[in-house]
Amino acid sequence: MSRPELLYPLYAGLETLEGVGPKTARAFEALAVTRPKDLLFLLPYAGIDRRRRDTVQGATLPTTVTVEVTIGAHSPPRRKGGPYRIAVQDSQLDWSVIYFHAKGDYLERLLPPGQRRVLSGKVESFDGVAQMVHPDHVLLPSEAGTLPSYEPVYPLTAGISQKQVQKAAVAALTRAPELPEWIDPGLKAREGWPDWRDAVLRAHAPNDAAALAPSDLARQRLAYDEFFAHQLTLSLARQSMRRSRGIESRGTGQLQNNVLKSLPYRPTSAQTRAIAEIAGDLAAPLRMNRLLQGDVGAGKTLVALMALVTVVEAGGQGVMMAPTEILARQHYEGLAPLAAAAGVRLELLTGRDKGADRAAKLKDLADGRIHILVGTHAVFQKDVHFQDLRLAVIDEQHRFGVAQRMELGAKGQAVDVLVMTATPIPRSLALATYGDMDVSVLDEKPAGRKPIRTALIPAQRMEEVVGHLARAVAEGRQAYWVCPLVEESEVIDLTSAVERFNTLRAALGEGKVGLVHGQMPAAEKDAAMARFVAGETSVLVATTVIEVGVNVPNATIMVIERAETFGLAQLHQLRGRVGRGSAESTCLLMYQPPLGETASRRLKTLRDTEDGFRIAEEDLAMRGAGDLIGTAQSGLPRFRIANLEMQSALMATAQTDARMLLTTDPTLESPRGRAARLLLWLLDQDRAIRLISVG
Repeated sequence: MSRPELLYPLYAGLETLEGVGPKTARAFEALAVTRPKDLLFLLPYAGIDRRRRDTVQGATLPTTVTVEVTIGAHSPPRRKGGPYRIAVQDSQLDWSVIYFHAKGDYLERLLPPGQRRVLSGKVESFDGVAQMVHPDHVLLPSEAGTLPSYEPVYPLTAGISQKQVQKAAVAALTRAPELPEWIDPGLKAREGWPDWRDAVLRAHAPNDAAALAPSDLARQRLAYDEFFAHQLTLSLARQSMRRSRGIESRGTGQLQNNVLKSLPYRPTSAQTRAIAEIAGDLAAPLRMNRLLQGDVGAGKTLVALMALVTVVEAGGQGVMMAPTEILARQHYEGLAPLAAAAGVRLELLTGRDKGADRAAKLKDLADGRIHILVGTHAVFQKDVHFQDLRLAVIDEQHRFGVAQRMELGAKGQAVDVLVMTATPIPRSLALATYGDMDVSVLDEKPAGRKPIRTALIPAQRMEEVVGHLARAVAEGRQAYWVCPLVEESEVIDLTSAVERFNTLRAALGEGKVGLVHGQMPAAEKDAAMARFVAGETSVLVATTVIEVGVNVPNATIMVIERAETFGLAQLHQLRGRVGRGSAESTCLLMYQPPLGETASRRLKTLRDTEDGFRIAEEDLAMRGAGDLIGTAQSGLPRFRIANLEMQSALMATAQTDARMLLTTDPTLESPRGRAARLLLWLLDQDRAIRLISVG
């Protein structure tokens, strides 16, 4: 699909714009501006009120003033580098204009005594006298009309002045063509949005501060265009994924009933809903690509097992993958009794399987005698073959990129993919990051889970906390103690963890305390965890390696030291390690006073709610989207105008709109579809353009 001719002028070199030379063009690169079209999306972020006044009298100084004056006497500096003063008079007041390091003859020409000029610039009061230092604009009264009453202020970078950006933007705007409309007409009319070209022109010529806000209709329209183009790309990716035929796996329900009968509780309605959504996908002839999003302890494992058992009922095999060996082993141990109740053979394959054991497992897998395999990415290895792999369940998405999802897909013919994440993601972010997937959300806690009591405790009360811990341990309870994360160095982390380990051992007794940290060899780490899981140690001192997925129902106390150094989502994940049994659980957030405003808001949010989605929304509001999932590896799109935090509702509308357009016009051939192609070119959605060309 080649670039539409209509857009050629916007793709020319920057130097084709008036006033932009090679040096300026190079400087513009720092603002991500390399073509005229990039200038269209470089919007002003502020403005200067340049409306005319009669006089400086009565203005609240310092402020920018635009006023017509009569030029009076010039007083050159008395000493080198001193101020050059020019007396001026407006309709009511005498005041002065100041220049530094300017040549007298130049100033005599610029401001000739006895003549009238319109000056615009910042006026300040100095020793009770108003003065304007280096006016921004000096104009003849006849030219004053060329000055905008509200002047846009653009982002700058080294080597470019405000005037240069303004001039280049004006030149680029003359090339903005009238484009056909890609937004759904009903939506556009309802929102009152302008046409694309009008929106661009208006956004570059704000007439007051309100025109700079994301709520301004012109800006809203341009933000929507970005979201819509992004969602079109994701929807095209989803469409091409679905176009690849899947295998229809219809369960009989027999093994699933065995699982449900063996449960000591009834599934929540959220679990039942998710199980049904997944069963529907598995039975369809298209490949499933679904995200199962659930808060800590919402029961994702049961949902995943029911999906795996469904493909077994249909005669296929399933695989469940976890990012680490500890987690894979844990999934295995959690699923084993349920799989046994269902009458399904479940096996674990990790890097530890060697020699004859491994060979035997691989043979059983290839012959179809193993129904469900649990493992780490070791299941990617070349010698691992399934007889009929139909479903891959991937735990903790952010460790598996899209590329690995594809690789796994290649293991079986058109494998259905279910990704589980325990990190609640606000809806807008989930749409931006996983918009190519269908999403099931578990937003209820299983029955019998007691709320976790969370308290904030200043570090000075450390002895009290240790005393509290000693009593709990004497009653047979178990606890985690998480040490602060010192970003600068793992060495300091280690010292602080080892130090804490020693003080707690002294207080609680030699064999009662275990230690895990990032520097330990994997086998030692696993052994320390295993002793804690088995109840041989009562307290586990850890750096954040225990964040994801560890399950010890007897552990009812979580102490987090220097809690203010952790992010909200991380604290929520850590707290979720307790409260897994039937006993009351506590989470103690120890902090070093005084707390800054943000840290205090973080810790209080955590104290006041256990709802992971509310916590994630708050986190998004406090930190912004890039931080929340680490922009570098999140694949989160960079929007130039749209703001994910403030305009999340627009993202949801864009997804619905994009999916509807592709349902009625999958190849974008209708008039609106053709307009949408222009948008994809305009916003550099190369992936989408490739998908249409291939499609």
